[in-house]
Amino acid sequence: MSTAKRRRPSEFQRAADGSMTLIEHIRELRSRLFKACLAIVAGAIGGFFIAQQVQDFIVAPYCDFYLSRNPGRDCQFNTTDPLGMFMLNLKIALYVGLVIAAPIWLYQLWAFIAPGLHKRERRYGYAFAVVATPLFAAGFALGFILVSRSMQWFLGMSSTITVTVNLDGYFDFVLGVMLLFGLGFEFPLIVAMLNFAGVVSAKKLLSWWRAAIFLMFLFAAIVTPTPDPFNMTILALCMAVLYFAAVGVAFLNDRRRARRRPFAGVADDEASPLEPVSPVDAPTWGAPYRDDEANR
Repeated sequence: MSTAKRRRPSEFQRAADGSMTLIEHIRELRSRLFKACLAIVAGAIGGFFIAQQVQDFIVAPYCDFYLSRNPGRDCQFNTTDPLGMFMLNLKIALYVGLVIAAPIWLYQLWAFIAPGLHKRERRYGYAFAVVATPLFAAGFALGFILVSRSMQWFLGMSSTITVTVNLDGYFDFVLGVMLLFGLGFEFPLIVAMLNFAGVVSAKKLLSWWRAAIFLMFLFAAIVTPTPDPFNMTILALCMAVLYFAAVGVAFLNDRRRARRRPFAGVADDEASPLEPVSPVDAPTWGAPYRDDEANR
């Protein structure tokens, strides 16, 4: 007789049902961190070979302004360290490696967290990851556009002084603004996640719109590189549009949740409404009584 061999449960199944020990969880975390770091190092090695192209792309706004003020000359930066150029290329390579290896290290992070989530929560996680990527990319691109426009204001304040920018400071400034803009575009997604998790309702989110608008303009005023109101308003309006879009998604989610669970918003000690009862006719006294009515 041939007996079917029982398959051993996978690590995902063992982590999901809680049969893995603490030491096994630590070993799994170590393994996934090692794979993620290995992918980042491999991406950084590849990014080192294209660091010069990335550098030329980022310094293009400054060079355009510099060449417009100094025609016939080369774009110039200064550095205070003999290893400044090499360390900058390493920094660019690390950033490029993080971007190239993002699918791998994000998968390793998700594979470690996913067994502790329910099936529906994992499905929501996939959807949020798909939406978060283009939102962050859009904020990143908007940050670069606004930084490019701000060069005209920052460096054009004086027509008699030639400004030579420090290369490390320029990169830290540009990348910092772009990262903050990308994170700002993730704020509406966090709002939608709170609603899907059941923390806050759509009506409550809509009632907070004044405070949300104020916080958006405050955030935009802090991270926008120029003090003029135009760039700040552009970022704040983009965040506001995304916020109200997230509130609309929250309303749809609350409506779907109400159809599936009609008593979700009712407290445990709250009495249910009484259904209307049709009036009962009064008995007619003196009516003839038959034996068959007694048996009904």
